[in-house]
Amino acid sequence: MSAHIDERGGSAAAPTRADRVRQVAVVLSEVACVFGTLVGVGVIGTRVEESSGGRLAANATLIAPAVPAFSIWSVIYLGLAAYTVWQLLPAQATSARARATGWLAAASMLLNAAWLLVTQVGWLWVSVAVIVALVLVLGVLVRRLTEHPARGAVERVIVDGTFGLYLGWVSVATCANIAASLVGSGVTPPSPLADVIAAVVLLVAAGVGVHLARALGGRYAVAAAMAWGLGWIAVGRLGDSPRSGLTAGAAILAAVIVVVAAVRAHRHTDGVVVAR
Repeated sequence: MSAHIDERGGSAAAPTRADRVRQVAVVLSEVACVFGTLVGVGVIGTRVEESSGGRLAANATLIAPAVPAFSIWSVIYLGLAAYTVWQLLPAQATSARARATGWLAAASMLLNAAWLLVTQVGWLWVSVAVIVALVLVLGVLVRRLTEHPARGAVERVIVDGTFGLYLGWVSVATCANIAASLVGSGVTPPSPLADVIAAVVLLVAAGVGVHLARALGGRYAVAAAMAWGLGWIAVGRLGDSPRSGLTAGAAILAAVIVVVAAVRAHRHTDGVVVAR
């Protein structure tokens, strides 16, 4: 079997059939993700905020982030496209990182497309199942990135940065998705009980952020995306209906907790060089 020299200067086996299948699967999944995105932004279908009876709009629930928060998707989608190209490079065909993350990356793209499609037809609780599956897939993927450190700054940005932001944002979006599904099912507790429940949910989200920080060595991209989403929830509740000072305060507190947890975990990683 032929061999090539990897970027560390050693000999590496030529790509196998399984490597090629994985690479093609990632490319096809990226195509599906792009299609789903075109549906979600209204180029083909209905915009997300207008689908599902408006239950996913920025003013639909107390835990819905304000509209500008969703601009993070532009960065994530650009990163997914860059990852798709990165994993096609000859040096990455047989790399441990590409092999450990390729199928999970493909699954995350397909799940993202699936979420956008099911919300088009108003299947909110199905969308919850899809987004929970997406969080789990991304959690495993980012954990594998920790086990296989990046080999340069470009790779850290394209791979670690992209999937860190992806995981952090979707973790917050899951809370908003569940809230939208509950409201869509007729669960609408009166204020101030609704405010208290929203605050508790946001503190649970902070707990998730703390867990991710400890489990993943304090990845700044994950914390930044979570803080971004939580911060825009606070902005939404202070400047748009439904207004809630309690929810806004809880969102700000949750964002601070997530960031502090990431910084502490990053500093206290026990001598292990982890790509972040």
